[in-house]
Amino acid sequence: MTRVAKSNKSSLKTLGKVLRYIRKYGFWLFLSVLTAAASVAGTLYIPIIIGEAIDHIIEAGNVNFEAIAPLLLRAGITAALTALCQWLMSVINNKVTFQVVRDIRRDAFRKIEELPLGYIDRHPAGDIVSRVIADADQFADGLLMGFTQLFTGIMTIAGTLVFMLTINPWITLVVVVLTPVSLFVAKFIAKRTYNMFKLQSETRGEQTAFIDEMIGNQKVVKAFSREDEATEKFDEINARLEKAYLNATFFSSLVNPSTRFVNSLVYAGVGLTGAIAAIGGGLSVGSLSCFLSYANQYTKPFNEISGVITELQNALACAARVFELIEEPSQVSDENNAVLEGTDGDVSLENACFSYVPEKKLIENFNLTVKPGQRVAIVGPTGCGKTTVINLLMRFYDVTSGKISVEGMDIKEMTRKSLRSSYGMVLQETWLKAGTIRENITMGKPDATDEEVITAAKASHAHSFIKRLPDGYNTVIGEDGGSLSQGQKQLLCIARIMLCLPPMLILDEATSSIDTRTEIRIQDAFAKLMKGRTSFIVAHRLSTIRDADVILVMKDGNIIEQGNHDTLLKKGGFYATLYNSQFAH
Repeated sequence: MTRVAKSNKSSLKTLGKVLRYIRKYGFWLFLSVLTAAASVAGTLYIPIIIGEAIDHIIEAGNVNFEAIAPLLLRAGITAALTALCQWLMSVINNKVTFQVVRDIRRDAFRKIEELPLGYIDRHPAGDIVSRVIADADQFADGLLMGFTQLFTGIMTIAGTLVFMLTINPWITLVVVVLTPVSLFVAKFIAKRTYNMFKLQSETRGEQTAFIDEMIGNQKVVKAFSREDEATEKFDEINARLEKAYLNATFFSSLVNPSTRFVNSLVYAGVGLTGAIAAIGGGLSVGSLSCFLSYANQYTKPFNEISGVITELQNALACAARVFELIEEPSQVSDENNAVLEGTDGDVSLENACFSYVPEKKLIENFNLTVKPGQRVAIVGPTGCGKTTVINLLMRFYDVTSGKISVEGMDIKEMTRKSLRSSYGMVLQETWLKAGTIRENITMGKPDATDEEVITAAKASHAHSFIKRLPDGYNTVIGEDGGSLSQGQKQLLCIARIMLCLPPMLILDEATSSIDTRTEIRIQDAFAKLMKGRTSFIVAHRLSTIRDADVILVMKDGNIIEQGNHDTLLKKGGFYATLYNSQFAH
């Protein structure tokens, strides 16, 4: 199959998906067709009135004003009603277009909420944003033009043909024979522009992703003096986008002048044959004027439709990217909606295997049994699978084989919500949203009282800095904490856990951004919090996990050592080497 044939097949599939969204607004489409038909009828009726008026102008000084006046009044009323119908059609088309785009955006956003984290990890955030915002906007523009001009264009062509046939069938034949040439020209060019518009959308998404990355990590860019490299990379993407835009715009712009040239030939042919007919007495001057007006109106929709085809190619290319997102497989649904309630924290992993990329194995045959209330520390070199174990426990990812159980039940058989609500997480990377300090602390318990919030903040040692803020707990912070320091943001995340008091805890370098003095206090608070709660602690600073009941030493996705701090030190193995390397003098 040729590249052009593939693009045609792809655009037809996309068009079918668009029509499924449009179908529910059939009533409004019907009204749009009615108003389009009325506006076309009015537009075509006016030349007849004007033609009759011209026939009443016989010669200089011999004009039948009594006959012309009512004709002009009728033309004015018809023009006003036509304008009203065109306005109504525009309102209806706008309504349908933006409702369709709203529905597509809603489905795209819902899909983002349902996508497995693996998809989000593999695709730049900016590209996903570009699909939902920029591509949807481009699609809306093309769809609106299609609604506005396609209906009226087709009806105008049909209507003018009927009227021209009633005036003179032979001149009409000249028009009908010549006009398909413009369609062939438009079709030839449009076939080749779909892939260009698709490349344009993809490059625009790449550019949005790069801009999003640079803005979100501006401190890192400046810290490593990468401004020039970032600018060079942006210029390179921008140059490719410019080339894609120029190619798509140049080839699509060929349609209109090409069809206009053909249509001008049609108009000239009608004028020539009409003049000959008028000289021979077979056509009045008014009828010739009417015929020329119809010939112009007949060819005009071909120009508009050719432009619509070009815009639709762009719109369908953009829509295809949005539908690619919507049609991505959702995360595996909860099987039987079993709810995890009242857990004591009995967790086990049996022959668990997992890898982010199939050809690169990470965790293999991982076995672990955690008794209720135990504190389990996970240590090891970077990339050994520590955070991956946390992702599997929270079911951000599913194991490829084996199983993970809580209270003896496979976590795949329970709802994700009930599983995750049983865990409290504090990560090295903080999770804060735009809103007040109080809203960020109560994220897991929205109905918490002020006393509960303050108690949790005091337990996490966040209360003192919160009170120094301009509005205390009602201080509004920006996305990801705004101007708060990394340590303050982490204290808010810890306060969130102190408020919820979940039965199980996951602490992944939870105190990494906190000063040593505050860390000692937080460790004491955590020690109280972890009493009677199953806790998983990922740590690089081994001094923070000396009191753990079980320390798992991981390497290359496997547990190579297991025991408490003293036992592992006496063993003199990999853990002892790691520990001594941190405290060597």
